[in-house]
Amino acid sequence: MHEVTMDNGRPLIAGIGELLWDVFPDRKTAGGAPVNFVYHAACMGAEGCAVSAVGNDVSGTEIIRALEENRIRNCIARVAYPTGSVLVELTDGSPSYTIVEDVAWDYLPLTQQAVDFVKRADAVCFGTLAQRSPVARGTVRALLEQAPANALLFFDINLRQHYYSRELIEESLRKANVFKLNDDELVTLRDMFGLEGSDGEVCRTVMERYGLRYLILTAGSVSSTVYSPAETSVIPTPRVTVADTVGAGDAFSGAFVYSILTGKPLREAHRKAVDVAAFVCSRHGAWPPYGEAALPDAAKS
Repeated sequence: MHEVTMDNGRPLIAGIGELLWDVFPDRKTAGGAPVNFVYHAACMGAEGCAVSAVGNDVSGTEIIRALEENRIRNCIARVAYPTGSVLVELTDGSPSYTIVEDVAWDYLPLTQQAVDFVKRADAVCFGTLAQRSPVARGTVRALLEQAPANALLFFDINLRQHYYSRELIEESLRKANVFKLNDDELVTLRDMFGLEGSDGEVCRTVMERYGLRYLILTAGSVSSTVYSPAETSVIPTPRVTVADTVGAGDAFSGAFVYSILTGKPLREAHRKAVDVAAFVCSRHGAWPPYGEAALPDAAKS
């Protein structure tokens, strides 16, 4: 079992990378995969910290206020670039994204505050998008080097537009011990790495090649599968009335990691992740409020 460093009985979880405004046709909401991960893990009971950067602008001030209002602990630097934003279009509840370039989180600095937290972290989440610029990529990798040897290093591949390469994915896999991707991303990985066989065989190959503790494969409204060296857990996706799917994958990740860190068996951690993701799909935005009345029974602690 993973040995956890607790803060007042809570596992320490960091999310490193993009912090931005998701700009919908009729509203804007704060988001970014690593920050979403921290939000959901914290709602489950973790002590989370979002590591990112925003601009010296009104949008930056507003997004920091949003973090504070949602009780998201953070190590947010202010830099001389505009706060990040993403234009989101929804088709039947499923989002497509246009990501603005050359923004604050592309210039994420390495701060002592972030180093001090990551040195104690039980889990660190990162992806490809926050590594699209040399500055942020260097910071992400420097922070990963600071994580404890037994920490869960959670690589959510999160492919967006053209902001990835085989080299970036492979280097990230070599630093990770948990890997999450969806079925579309698995197709990209197959082509990029010349992987053959069934989905299960490909996932097992990737696990063995990179020495992973867990590999998570999600397939949208169909199912999700979690692999460990000793187990395979497959759970169908629950039927819910979908408001939008923004942040649902990050909710899955946060709930799964929190459950593993608090000693839950693989199948139970997987079930909790599935149910929390379904709850988020039934609400608008990436940070819906939690509550005993809102959560499905299986997702309650």
